[in-house]
Amino acid sequence: MITKIDITNSKLAEEVLSVQIPSYKVEAKLINFYDIPPLRDSVSTLQQCGETFYGYYVDGELSGVISIKVEESLIDIHRLMVHPLHFRQGIAQKLLDFVESVGEGIETLIVSTGSRNAPAIYFYEKNGFLKTGETKVMEDLSITSFEKKITQ
Repeated sequence: MITKIDITNSKLAEEVLSVQIPSYKVEAKLINFYDIPPLRDSVSTLQQCGETFYGYYVDGELSGVISIKVEESLIDIHRLMVHPLHFRQGIAQKLLDFVESVGEGIETLIVSTGSRNAPAIYFYEKNGFLKTGETKVMEDLSITSFEKKITQ
């Protein structure tokens, strides 16, 4: 079940972190860069980020999260994460499908991921996202950006 998460609720923000930290530790290992910003988040930084969060629950347990910002006809996906204990169960797909279906008047989705995160790149390309660029953030870190046009 997917529900909106009230990130201003400290208990819910802690639940999000309980998915985010293990999920992004996997990404950090994949991209061989361990100082990615999501690993430095706290309840306070989540509550101040300005993103809208949705959670996927399995038997009452938060197992996956997507966060977005909506700007006119664009949805910017800031986080898409699944707890490693729930990998390969279609949760990321369900969260992405949910976000694609909720935005009335949305024409474009954008997202970025670590350029060495092959599973995430495959996932976005499989879902019709096209690479729009690559940005070198630091010597050992590049981010790949993607975009998907929505036809309604």
